[in-house]
Amino acid sequence: MKIDKTYAFHGPDGQESLSDLFDGRSQLLIQHFMLGPDWQEGCPSCSFWADGYDGFIVHLAHRDVTMVSVSRAPLANIDAYRKRMGWSFKWVSLLDTDFNQDFNVSFTPEEIEKGEMVYNYRVTKFPADEAPGASDFYRNDSGDIFHTNSCYGRGLDILNGAYNYLDLAPKGRDEDDLPFTMAWLKRHDQYED
Repeated sequence: MKIDKTYAFHGPDGQESLSDLFDGRSQLLIQHFMLGPDWQEGCPSCSFWADGYDGFIVHLAHRDVTMVSVSRAPLANIDAYRKRMGWSFKWVSLLDTDFNQDFNVSFTPEEIEKGEMVYNYRVTKFPADEAPGASDFYRNDSGDIFHTNSCYGRGLDILNGAYNYLDLAPKGRDEDDLPFTMAWLKRHDQYED
């Protein structure tokens, strides 16, 4: 789907367009990182994913792919959390845009109250105003930008290297006796060793 809408992102270098986020490459992967405007820290699950992709983004760049995380939080909150977690990937704020709503990972108070929002390609109820997702874009030689794919929910599991290693371990993810999958998960600086 061709993207004709203009979005303004706030990053370390000031305001950037969707085209700017490509950073000279033809492919852009966006990780919709759950960190809402009034949240004090990022989602534990999104943080789990970020621990993995922080190290391999340099390899993607050498294959004509730019990867960027986006959140609705103000840039100062994003930068403080990224510093706390020790990450170096590019992460921009979309506080003043409806980019995440357009890609079905952020929900309005009205949608939440009604209990009907589009997520994971269907109308459903989601327990928060932010949801996990990844969206992919292509920019052709004329500069036109196309949304090529989005992935949501448990479909993101393949993108998490730690889960792939757990799936190889004798006990696997070992989540059967938990109140919900990932109930064991903490941000990497919150485990008690």
